[in-house]
Amino acid sequence: MRLRHRRPRIDTSEVADRWQPRLYARLIVLGLLVAYAIAFILENRKQVSVHFVLATARVSLVWLILLALGVGLLGGILLAQLERRRRRRSHERAEPSDAV
Repeated sequence: MRLRHRRPRIDTSEVADRWQPRLYARLIVLGLLVAYAIAFILENRKQVSVHFVLATARVSLVWLILLALGVGLLGGILLAQLERRRRRRSHERAEPSDAV
């Protein structure tokens, strides 16, 4: 026979009546971020030409900004991984191996 642990019951009427400043602060921050994202998109919807080495493309400025952000984030993550691997390998070589 298995014993089941029961969670203590929470009185929902008590939780609903309680003021939750953290929840409201998060909702306000989320609302501000959504408003900022909408304003960002509306301000940067102009079409621009992007000249690659062998081709040219016309894209919305917002997509160009987001693409640059994505490439920068990806490059930063990859460089951080390479640095971590380099440090780990140099640390492994510096420790003498215990062959007992």
